[in-house]
Amino acid sequence: MKKYVSFFRLRFINGLQYRAAAIAGIVTQFTWGALEILLFKAFYEADAGAFPMSFTALSSYIWMQQAFLALFMTWFLENEIFDSIQNGNIAYELCRPINLYNMWFMRSMANRLSRAVLRCMPILLFASFLPKPYGLTLPKNVLSTVWFIITMILGFLVVVAFCMLIYIVTFFTISPLGVRIIAVSLVEFFAGSVIPIPFLPNGIRQVFELLPFASMQNVPLRIYSGNITGFDIYYTVGLQIFWFLVLTFIGKSLLHKALKRVVVQGG
Repeated sequence: MKKYVSFFRLRFINGLQYRAAAIAGIVTQFTWGALEILLFKAFYEADAGAFPMSFTALSSYIWMQQAFLALFMTWFLENEIFDSIQNGNIAYELCRPINLYNMWFMRSMANRLSRAVLRCMPILLFASFLPKPYGLTLPKNVLSTVWFIITMILGFLVVVAFCMLIYIVTFFTISPLGVRIIAVSLVEFFAGSVIPIPFLPNGIRQVFELLPFASMQNVPLRIYSGNITGFDIYYTVGLQIFWFLVLTFIGKSLLHKALKRVVVQGG
């Protein structure tokens, strides 16, 4: 376990070096969050009663989404892993006395977390000072805050476990580009990144909530904004744990199968 913690620490420290990229990302996320809120404001002014969330709750949902974008966005993938599979450098990884899946998992966690640490606080502070209903509001009670933190950690783990599948599928393809485009497009829609899941029609929403994508950002952000309460919290937490275990099991099984047939050419 100590060696995997070392991988995590090195990647995390390395990720903290990219401050200029973090500043650019913060500006982009400020702008995107503001545009998204103003877009929804136009719909709410037409008929506010037609939406399942108050505009104040939706604003909090969007700002938290932007603050922790690096934790939940599946398009943030490590090109280094893809390159090592394609150019044969994976051979060096296989020579190490480590579990390849665990190492990549810890690296992915560290890279995402380092980006989130650099970007989240400026966005949260900025959004907190915006006037109501455009700004970020606190959860209704302490218990909601605790559940938000728990579900955010679980959602983060589900995202990393899903991204591990994208890396591993590369072993079976000529190029990872097609898999990446399809996977990212699916997650963006099914996880509520484009349209929050509560805004979807009931039949479709109930199906979406059972999929692993809903266990990513959807759950913690809806708990924070007060859209998921009571017994529904326990149900969604159970789904998060279930999908994390399932995705991890599938990922490890696929990787075990892939490593049995891996061929590295060259001299």
